[in-house]
Amino acid sequence: MGPSSGHMCHKGILSWRRLLVSNVMASDIPKLQVSNVYGKVANREHCFDGIPITKNVHDNHFCAVNAKFLAIVTESAGGGSFIVIPVSQAGRIDPHHPKVCGHQGNVLDIKWNPFFENIIASCSEDSSVRVWEIPEGGLRRNMTEAMMELYGHSRRVGLIEWHPTSSGILFSAGYDYKILIWNLEIGEPVKMIDCHSDVIVCMSFNTDGSLLATSCKDKKLRVIEPRSGRVLQHASCKNHRVNRVVFLGNMKRLLTTGVSRWNTRQIALWDQEDLSMPMVEEEIDGLSGLLFPFYDADTHMLYLAGKGDGNIRYYEITTEKPYLQYLMEFRSPAPQKGLGVMPKHGLDVTACEVFRFYKLVTLKGLIEPISMIVPRRSETYQEDIYPMTAGTEPALSANDWLSGINRDPVLMSLKKGYQKPNQLVFKAPVKEKKGVVVNGIDLLENVPPRTENELLRMFFRQQEELRKLKEELNTKDVKIRQLELELNNLRNVSPVGNNV
Repeated sequence: MGPSSGHMCHKGILSWRRLLVSNVMASDIPKLQVSNVYGKVANREHCFDGIPITKNVHDNHFCAVNAKFLAIVTESAGGGSFIVIPVSQAGRIDPHHPKVCGHQGNVLDIKWNPFFENIIASCSEDSSVRVWEIPEGGLRRNMTEAMMELYGHSRRVGLIEWHPTSSGILFSAGYDYKILIWNLEIGEPVKMIDCHSDVIVCMSFNTDGSLLATSCKDKKLRVIEPRSGRVLQHASCKNHRVNRVVFLGNMKRLLTTGVSRWNTRQIALWDQEDLSMPMVEEEIDGLSGLLFPFYDADTHMLYLAGKGDGNIRYYEITTEKPYLQYLMEFRSPAPQKGLGVMPKHGLDVTACEVFRFYKLVTLKGLIEPISMIVPRRSETYQEDIYPMTAGTEPALSANDWLSGINRDPVLMSLKKGYQKPNQLVFKAPVKEKKGVVVNGIDLLENVPPRTENELLRMFFRQQEELRKLKEELNTKDVKIRQLELELNNLRNVSPVGNNV
């Protein structure tokens, strides 16, 4: 047998192995009848109207939702703010509705804690990350005091993500090209991922949170082991410039949205263990808006929503070729600035709702719920479209995860609807102000401003400090003059007393 025969035999064995792995993976994933899903816009009385949605052009959703609350970043004159509304209180929102307004710069991202439904994190141009506790029933007055203020980035913070299985781990990505891992049980950063050479634009976790995928303005896609900061795989995307990335559940696949060399919008499917080239590339259209991907691991459906479009395309993901099966497109004339996604336990299972978006329509100041529904005549619970799903109970503590333990999410059934909430209490640590040293670097050390905006913010902060110091000096001067007059009076009076 010649060398070419051996090569062919080797290729045959590899193909057979891939086919076997593919079949095993396919057998693990149940086939769901979701090809006829359709989108349904909520009636006007179930929309949220009159909200001054932020005009910031940062490529984020500016919206976060859970089973209790809807949070939207708003336009504000000074500093940054966001509004929190109970999801049950739809309709026209009072212009003077209370806001969360503690940041000194524009709010760039907000995310609800997946295990504590009253806890929300925000990040801002003021270089801080803050954690807030929203009272039951929503805000009754403006909230300015956060339960935690987290400082460690030297420039503005553009992205935050909660760990999917650990209760007290938060990731933040800043314009200093660093990702900080915060242990909220002690209120400090405990790890720094410093492998990016430009701004990180997207972060996504695999199911158990043992891997982190990032896309970056340096045109690289990376798969990182977050606890060590080690890059396991990376792709230099020349033909497909990556914008957004999402892990496809337990399929060991990544999906990215981006732009082709001909400046058309494109999606690509990758093997997470081999990023040398994409498995599939598919052009979408010639529009310029960013494509946001959303993946539903329960139904194996991918939703693509373009920023500035009114459309949402959806696909079924399979383990066999062609991997991506186009299903349908939801069309709407109103362009979307961003989209919030309701967690599974907040869906209406009686209506066979499998996904729900909250669409930000900036021009109308409107938040519009869009339900993705599988049409079924039967009124009984549909087991095939609602498998056991990630619930509201954390699988790990922060220290467990940091010590190297990985656990899959604690699953829950949606059959009896959303059961009692988590009884755990989220507590802010009591801590002294001190230097924060991560990887040998003091993150709170004074860092010179790197942009004109940062310089201006620092200048205005210092001007405010000077104004307060001058006021203090003036009041002290007045007090000193009063004391001097009293002293002189006492001196003038005392000789008269002696003569008497």
